[in-house]
Amino acid sequence: MMGGFKAGTPLGDTTLGQLWDCTRRRGDMPGFAKAITAILGAMRGEDEQEFNMTRTVLSDPVLTQKVLRLANSGMYSAFGQHVNTVSKAVLVLGTEAIGHLALGLKLIEELAATSNDTTVAHIEMEKAVLAGIVAQQISYAAESRHGEEAVVCSMLHTLGRMMLTFYMPERWHELQRMADQGGTTVEDTAPVLLGLSLEEVGHAAALHWGLPATLIDGMRKMEPPEAGAEVSAADWIAGLSTMSALCAESLWHDDEAGAARVRALTESYSGMLGVEPANLLHAIEQAKVVAANDLTIAPLSRPAERRAKALAKTRQRAAGNKILLSGLADMRDVLDTASPGQMVQIALETVYKGLDFSRAVAFVRNRKENHYSAKISFGDGTRELLAAMTFDDAYEPNVFHAALNSDRVIFIENARDAKFAAKLPLWWKSSLSEARSFVILPLSSNGQPAGFLYGDWDDSFPPISLSATEFALLNDMRAMVMRAVERRHKVEVVSR
Repeated sequence: MMGGFKAGTPLGDTTLGQLWDCTRRRGDMPGFAKAITAILGAMRGEDEQEFNMTRTVLSDPVLTQKVLRLANSGMYSAFGQHVNTVSKAVLVLGTEAIGHLALGLKLIEELAATSNDTTVAHIEMEKAVLAGIVAQQISYAAESRHGEEAVVCSMLHTLGRMMLTFYMPERWHELQRMADQGGTTVEDTAPVLLGLSLEEVGHAAALHWGLPATLIDGMRKMEPPEAGAEVSAADWIAGLSTMSALCAESLWHDDEAGAARVRALTESYSGMLGVEPANLLHAIEQAKVVAANDLTIAPLSRPAERRAKALAKTRQRAAGNKILLSGLADMRDVLDTASPGQMVQIALETVYKGLDFSRAVAFVRNRKENHYSAKISFGDGTRELLAAMTFDDAYEPNVFHAALNSDRVIFIENARDAKFAAKLPLWWKSSLSEARSFVILPLSSNGQPAGFLYGDWDDSFPPISLSATEFALLNDMRAMVMRAVERRHKVEVVSR
């Protein structure tokens, strides 16, 4: 069988027999099997496969939103225009990618429903969700098309632990006692007590549920190969799921010892995953921000008041993507008639509302006078600051000139980092320094900067990260503004 599962030892068979008895009595975790049956039925080669998957997705509003968000993300931007229907999303993403996304979502839902207290089972389940969050952020960093599959595999990586703690807690406690007495780990002790490893318990459960072979293969433990070794897609998924599960275990207590283990893991798995250690660490930090909202009992999760505020902001941002899409639709409608200035105003209002900025400002370059100046703004107190927000267009080594020269959307997560201070210009420090995070959207035509949009968040907003979807929407908005600028330029050339 795939993934290293070896059945057949009498003790192992006895353990699995007892486990299946428990699942029959209590139900498969508890309704996960029903969800799996529907999703796998839609994934398999039936006559109307795409229609079945569309119908399955549309039956769940949360899943519908996630599928459309994935189809419109930066990873799939090559498909062009925005995907507004699930039917088109199924064609763009394929039934397999959507099936993996659905399985991951259903697993989270079922695990969240199993327990509301701080039992050992709930802890293991939240660690699995944390592993999935880590894998998701690393997949974004790696720009991998295998991201959703890797997320599911990462959550299922410790399925053996979840099955034991949920269905056979007495055996789990016995396993812990034996490990403590012998000075070993529960993983090392499991074959002695259970007749098979925890990994094999998890794989047996996955086979019992009928999960796809590719997912079961991705659940296996994968050590980093030697430098320069070729890494297959299956090994990459297994490597990421292994690292994510190990990271989740290390991050759980939110202490320095765990942080040190995470740093070591990023060094070990960097080459295999094709992401620099520093970028892996950044992705894991982003995962911790997401986890603070999604987890309920981990030390990473926030106190109730801050958590409630963060969840409210998260819901606000989900609605924000609709605002960005609506603003883009408005810009398309007026593209042939609106002036560049009007397009900039629509874009600035859209990003201000859609990303819930504290302040948003549009800067325009005056080539004759060789400077940039703020022209329009939204947010408390910004109008009074407009006169102060001006600077020369001659290059200086700061983040604004860097953004304008590279013509890329720049997101600064922590503008107050002491190491970053030298990259912030004096005009920003004297006018906008209340910002904790900010975004720069350069506007360039034919390689020449014409201006930029700026938006920031102050301390009233919880720590955030921009999703691949949001980056893609911002880039679409930039392109729309510049089409208006270039159209105006062509008109001026023709009229001369």
